[in-house]
Amino acid sequence: METTTQNKNWKKETALFLAGQTVSIFGTSLVQYAILWYITLGTQSGVMMMISVVVGFLPTFFLAPFAGVWADRFDRKKLIIIADLAIALTTLIAAILFWSGHDGLWILFTMSGIRAFGTAVQTPAVGAFLPQIVPEDKLMRVNGINGSLQSIIMIASPMISGALLTFSPISTIFMIDVVTAVIAVSILVVLKVAPHAKALEKGKIDYFSDLKEGVKYVREHSFLTRFFIFTAFFNIFITPAATLTPLQTARTFGADVWRLTAIEIAFSVGMLFGGIIIASWGGFKNRMLSMAIATFILGGLTVALGLVPIFWIYVALMALIGIVIPLFNTPATVLLQEKVESAYLGNVFGVMTMIYSSMMPLGMIIFGPLADIIAIEWLLIITGTLIAVQGFFLLGSKVLMAAGEAKTS
Repeated sequence: METTTQNKNWKKETALFLAGQTVSIFGTSLVQYAILWYITLGTQSGVMMMISVVVGFLPTFFLAPFAGVWADRFDRKKLIIIADLAIALTTLIAAILFWSGHDGLWILFTMSGIRAFGTAVQTPAVGAFLPQIVPEDKLMRVNGINGSLQSIIMIASPMISGALLTFSPISTIFMIDVVTAVIAVSILVVLKVAPHAKALEKGKIDYFSDLKEGVKYVREHSFLTRFFIFTAFFNIFITPAATLTPLQTARTFGADVWRLTAIEIAFSVGMLFGGIIIASWGGFKNRMLSMAIATFILGGLTVALGLVPIFWIYVALMALIGIVIPLFNTPATVLLQEKVESAYLGNVFGVMTMIYSSMMPLGMIIFGPLADIIAIEWLLIITGTLIAVQGFFLLGSKVLMAAGEAKTS
């Protein structure tokens, strides 16, 4: 694995990179909330929510394997810039269509699908780029700081998006995303980081050969196989809590923008504190132990979401879930960054992106229509129980627990 221990400018480079990503995420989150609430309040339909999630994730699934190869073969910074600009162009076209009077849901679905292609390219590139500039022993702290920065943005963006959606057309939010993308790209252009070694190699890229190498690498490392199996089921079971809570709020507590804003802000504030906790504490020495405990807590909180009848208690539970999420996600990301060789890092993050982008749509195909038949509360109780059971899978896997041990040097 490439190291950055000799890079005296890593703090400056990391600060610039995180600044660019924070600005980019701000614009992206504005659009995501706008689309989510536009569909939720306009339709209150589980099927429409299912379509929105599926079109927003499946393109990422299909492109992720190739994007993982690109992240290993090309300059990762350039890939991130290209993806940002492509997403911004798509959003600009959508804004123009809405300005011209075309406001059908098909535009939002199409835009979400095209933006997902950009996300597919960007995600493995970002995941593989950070270890390129950050010393290995600082990854947990930097990832925690990154999570806190994103949480700050996620606190502000629901309020801003909700206010804008109340007093202005959705196209205004789209244009803000375009502007933030341009700013983010400008920041990344200033960042001077040499391409990683494999990106400097010349020769024709054999995608299927590279994909086979990546799959072979995962299969040869049993902890990765088990880790991805766990992740796949986790992402299916977490779907109702991740995507159906706005619909549950609208149906159970009232179809008001401020209620949707409240649960998103509570979740984001929780993530902010969770990011601060993991950045300062670093989690348990065993990454898997941190993930297992977080899994138990997430399962219990998801069940609670299906039981509470009072809105403000519901909001408090969303805040607690927000606190726990970084305690789960950060150790998972750092585990891969620490254990996977640099030459395969993009490919492995590509596999993880495939899982994220396929399992949640699969979950929505299952739970979206069910949400129009049975109460979402029951879906939360059942899936929350299954999530908690997964914690035992982590604790009972000797391979995963052994892989979770952090390096001492």
